[in-house]
Amino acid sequence: MLLLDKPARLMLGYWLGAMLTGVTLGLVIVLALPKNSSVAKTSQRTVSPAIDLAIAGILLVVVLVLATGRDRPLEERHAERRHEKKPPKWQQRLQRGTAKTTFVIGVLLSFPGASYLVALDRLSKLHYAKAVTVLVVIGFMLVQLVLLEAAILAFVIEPEKTPIAIDRGKAWARAHWRKYAVWGLGAIAAALVIRGIVELL
Repeated sequence: MLLLDKPARLMLGYWLGAMLTGVTLGLVIVLALPKNSSVAKTSQRTVSPAIDLAIAGILLVVVLVLATGRDRPLEERHAERRHEKKPPKWQQRLQRGTAKTTFVIGVLLSFPGASYLVALDRLSKLHYAKAVTVLVVIGFMLVQLVLLEAAILAFVIEPEKTPIAIDRGKAWARAHWRKYAVWGLGAIAAALVIRGIVELL
């Protein structure tokens, strides 16, 4: 959407659709479902130390592959296939769509994920007043969509400079993503190893 015509309008349509789905389903889960409902509880998982260490091991393998550049041939083949392959239908409709199209896409692609369900489960146990609960759910969705909101504001405030800044950002990300991926995944792996060892003790 950032690189299409009238991106602010398209992103606003998506934002409205995502807010409608997220807030509506969030309020249904918190206010309408029984307190002992398993809707949110099913998204919770007890992660054992063994699983922590196993995930850390997988992440360390990924870090090793990225750091040594052994994934570059696969990346190049994937890039070639991506150029040859047609984009999915929803993406094609988005490219020639309007704010109404992005609104529908926002509605369809914004169903609550596991973290949202867990947050709603915890919110329901706080026993806030209904008005406060509504405000918290809306606030949660605003935080979830903050990157989209920042882009919309950028296009409203600086419609000419924003596309240039986006192109520069994409070029920077292409040049540096590998280094930051190695650092980020390495840090997550280290944290999982530490947590796994602490839980074993």
